[in-house]
Amino acid sequence: MMHKYEIIIYWSDEDAAFVAEIPELPGCHAHGSTQQEALDNVSEAADLWIETAREFGDPVPQPKGRRLMFA
Repeated sequence: MMHKYEIIIYWSDEDAAFVAEIPELPGCHAHGSTQQEALDNVSEAADLWIETAREFGDPVPQPKGRRLMFA
């Protein structure tokens, strides 16, 4: 499924991998050996995050559709 949440991708020396996070979905992150792999993996993680939230009756945040914060 295609999501419209902000995704942050960065390199982690500690993990020796690219990490992708979706800040609007707490705890939703994934990694990969390439930026694309991290993006693909976090999209899959978002599907599971949303599916689990719905299964337990937890709210699913609506994507804000804009940049959350600047560094």
